[in-house]
Amino acid sequence: MAPASGADREWTDPTCPVARTVDLVGDRWSLLIVRDAMAGPASFTVFRQRLGIARNILADRLRRLVEDGILTTSATPGGKRHVYELTGAGRDLFTTIVALRQWGENHAFTADEPRSTLVDRDGRPLAALDPRGQDGALVTAETTDVRRVD
Repeated sequence: MAPASGADREWTDPTCPVARTVDLVGDRWSLLIVRDAMAGPASFTVFRQRLGIARNILADRLRRLVEDGILTTSATPGGKRHVYELTGAGRDLFTTIVALRQWGENHAFTADEPRSTLVDRDGRPLAALDPRGQDGALVTAETTDVRRVD
């Protein structure tokens, strides 16, 4: 399922991909649900236990994430509960979650403060994400421009 089209939704900034993304997943609970869903399918109860989130807020965020095509649901055997899992669009948020994690590692902790780490299957830390241009050269905010829609 794709997110609501521009005609069906009120966007903060209709022509900006960053603003639309924030509109879809920009609150803390939505991003933490996506982060936890990356570990695999989970039920409402599992999300609630992991996050310590109020039931009404969790229900609202899960509903929105499903409506916006980031999560999908399936019934558990017996059909009494639902399991939520990432769609392709949800899995595509992995790089975003890694970027937020790496920013947090660099700016949200003191040097000696304990923190979780993300490692590859061999137990090695991930390399820093560095945006690159078409030629492979590192790009920064100072070396890029946004071409706005008129």
